[in-house]
Amino acid sequence: MDLLAYWLARGLVILVSMIPLRGVARIGRFGGTVAWWIDRRHRHVALANLRIAFPDGKSDQDLVDIARENFRRLGENSLCAIRCTTMTAEQLARHLTWSNLDTLPEQGSSLVAAIGHFGNFELYARVNDVASDWASATTYRALRQPALNGLMLALRERSKVQFFERRSGARALRQVLARGKVIVGLLADQNAGKRGIRLPFFGRECSCSAAPALLALRYRLPLQVWICFRTGLAAWNIRGGIPIATQRPGGSPRTLEEITADIQGAYESAIREDPANWFWFHRRWKLSSNPQASETPEPGNFAST
Repeated sequence: MDLLAYWLARGLVILVSMIPLRGVARIGRFGGTVAWWIDRRHRHVALANLRIAFPDGKSDQDLVDIARENFRRLGENSLCAIRCTTMTAEQLARHLTWSNLDTLPEQGSSLVAAIGHFGNFELYARVNDVASDWASATTYRALRQPALNGLMLALRERSKVQFFERRSGARALRQVLARGKVIVGLLADQNAGKRGIRLPFFGRECSCSAAPALLALRYRLPLQVWICFRTGLAAWNIRGGIPIATQRPGGSPRTLEEITADIQGAYESAIREDPANWFWFHRRWKLSSNPQASETPEPGNFAST
């Protein structure tokens, strides 16, 4: 079954790579529309999450429209993410713009970027296309199927991003960050389970990952939030440079809770700006029954999402 899944996935990659990006986007949006009608479970999860986030000010029809468009965008972004791995920097520049890159540290320090499931979030890794003196890195959790895991890494590594397995790559990541000029992107917008910090998100408590705050504090690195916005069919803008303070005015470190709350606030603002741009299928507000669920993430697991 592992090999079958591998060859099916590889066949999809080959097929998608033969189609222009806008054509891939249209196919993906059609697939998302089909999924909206047949995937009842995730449709209900998305609508339930939207009702939590927007209890007032939006009608039921507004929420349905957002959720339906969200399905379409998920299909579009998923297929486009595959196609973009085969594109050169020049080809991709027609579809991807960057904002606020002038906020990158000038002293040669590395940077922690708190990223999320916004738009075509795989494109964060292409920062080297426009900031050639910077390298990008991120963490991942290996798939259980070795063949599929290898295919996934092969596709992502075309963008020159360095990948570190969350449970075993902490030391190697630390060595890379020490060289400077490395942007490490950590996804921190999903339920963090028992190891997360309980904080409000859209006014309701949920478990939040403290991984970006922990990494920035531990290695004294600047911290920013980066968001990928969809600007049109097969078109995106990545907005960087949203600063998150890790120290108080006097120089003492802020707490994990304070820093993480600011990160979640930046995510919330981005969602309000374009609600259909975020990943609504995840049970974001699911909390553990353990009242002591909030705890510091383990040192070796920088991206506990």
